[in-house]
Amino acid sequence: MHNLQLILFIAALLLIDRYVLSGLRGLPKKRRFFHKASFTRSYWIFTALLLAVIFFVIYIKVGFGVRLGLLILFFLVYLCKVSFALFILVDDVRRAGIFLSRKNKSSPQTPEAKTEPFVIPRSEFLMQAGLLAGAVPLAAIGLNMQSGLYDYHIKRHILYLPNLPKAFDGIRLGQISDIHSGSFYNPRAVRGGVDMLMREKADLIFFTGDLVNRITPEMKDYQDIFSKVKAPLGVFSSLGNHDYGDYAEWPNEAAKQKNFNDLVTTHKNLGWDLLRNENRRLKIGNDEIGILGVENWGEIHRFPRRGRMDITIKNTDDLPVKLLLSHDPSHWRAQVLPEYPQIDVMFSGHTHGMQLGVQTEHFQWSPVQYIYNEWAGFYHEGPQQLYVNVGYGFIGIHGRVGILPEITIFELKSAIDPKLKRA
Repeated sequence: MHNLQLILFIAALLLIDRYVLSGLRGLPKKRRFFHKASFTRSYWIFTALLLAVIFFVIYIKVGFGVRLGLLILFFLVYLCKVSFALFILVDDVRRAGIFLSRKNKSSPQTPEAKTEPFVIPRSEFLMQAGLLAGAVPLAAIGLNMQSGLYDYHIKRHILYLPNLPKAFDGIRLGQISDIHSGSFYNPRAVRGGVDMLMREKADLIFFTGDLVNRITPEMKDYQDIFSKVKAPLGVFSSLGNHDYGDYAEWPNEAAKQKNFNDLVTTHKNLGWDLLRNENRRLKIGNDEIGILGVENWGEIHRFPRRGRMDITIKNTDDLPVKLLLSHDPSHWRAQVLPEYPQIDVMFSGHTHGMQLGVQTEHFQWSPVQYIYNEWAGFYHEGPQQLYVNVGYGFIGIHGRVGILPEITIFELKSAIDPKLKRA
């Protein structure tokens, strides 16, 4: 988040807090608790700690699960506050209407006459309803968090590539990302998602990193399931920040290296072509395109930077289209756009959409957007494109609200995106 945006965002939250506090203190005097100075102090101390969460998750090195938990807490609390604030607004409109109505009905007063000010108390009913409404989002989200974990959704897109060879026009490309097998506890549900992907009959499939949470043995119960992910033109995969074993404790470096070697072997056992700073020439007839895979590279320094684009693009200059698998979407703006204009499309994951937010056809929002500029769906910058998949699995919080697990199906088209033509 840019500094100005951050300042404006916090200022807006403080205004909401001030309004909510005025509503609580406007309750009838019999609600003594809300009128005590100690309550006001406690309210602002809690608010300050809550706002500090923003700086903590942006600037402090901490695991994804901790950041996710803190951000979910932050936005759930403010969701409740906004719900309550709406009822305060309704009550203020009611009180303003009554005030204006009484004032218009009052007889004219002489200059010497003194009139008592109109005092319209807040409606205790509306305030209590507001408090209840503030609690409803918590209850609703609590009930729906786990129901979304395995609610796989297929998202279909046309991927326009002006230089796409004729032989590749119309082929279907599938993408999944962020399996995080260490979080799964329902193999049957996981298998159902794989079956959904296979029914799409994609010609080739990309997996864009984070096979595990911490250690390779997490895949033990799921290797047979994901080995069913096949495609006629191949399944290509890349590594994510969780795949290197950096989040586990190891007795020595040799043990960590063995774990990583086992993970590389797991990709091979799945039948997936793991691309580690390398590329493949995908051929149909006499036509070819490039499939490039780079190791993890994140703009945020707490994530590993093992990607070597200079090696990845070697011997690809003659290829008319280059599709890049790179786990972290921040790689696109930080390095790919300014240094590698030959990359047509980059496919990423990593963000999970923070597993909390709203996604519709024309609108999307998630707290993760305050950390990542690109976090879900399509992005364009000139002729270059990025697609961010919000993940197949989950990590940290065992829940998804609004941002459901994703299977993406692209149809490749040899044309210019009509949206870009209009722009």
